[in-house]
Amino acid sequence: MGTISKLFKGWILGIKPRCQTESSFPGSGEYWRERYAQGGSSGHGSYHKLAEFKAEFLNNLVHEKQIRTVVEFGCGDGNQLTLASYPRYVGYDVSDDAIALCREQFAADSTKRFASSNEAPPEKAELTLSLDVVYHLVEDEVFHLYMERLFDCAERVVVLYSSNVEDTSAGNHQHIRHRQFTRWIAEHRPQWQLTQHVPNRYPFKGNSKQGSFSDFYVFEQVKS
Repeated sequence: MGTISKLFKGWILGIKPRCQTESSFPGSGEYWRERYAQGGSSGHGSYHKLAEFKAEFLNNLVHEKQIRTVVEFGCGDGNQLTLASYPRYVGYDVSDDAIALCREQFAADSTKRFASSNEAPPEKAELTLSLDVVYHLVEDEVFHLYMERLFDCAERVVVLYSSNVEDTSAGNHQHIRHRQFTRWIAEHRPQWQLTQHVPNRYPFKGNSKQGSFSDFYVFEQVKS
């Protein structure tokens, strides 16, 4: 199996976190497969004013940098994508139900394609996206493999929309683990430089419907 095809294996399988072996938490991948299978959504961050904020930033970025191809790892139910203006797009997700929702919703749009994360090798693109995903990767192995794939599939730009702090105290939310992902990038992908950090227009103040702890982080490759 080639390097790229192995990159996301941990996320696909939903490896259980070592620190939660006695917990009922099924693992990152399985949590989202079950959530979408039961009719759940991608969450508040993909709807209403938070979705509009994300779309405004991303559409402007795609236009300014003349991005032609976009790949997203963790496309979810597709609601965020309804606000996007991307020339060509491929969305991957661990949930077959989420992929089915997206395929149905965008059936008439030939510029968009969707695939399960277990389809390999993934496509490369000028821009790769990770929107509200990193803090849901509670297992170290899954997080590492996801970050490898996100950066190794990018040709020009990587955008992460996430929290960026080390905090494992998520209370009853076992599917959340905040990480300082910029530390991982500095160690494992130092050729990628942070060129923009845009704080959230609606910072989290206790109500996830009204605010988010995610900011935008834009990385570009350092020319050698």
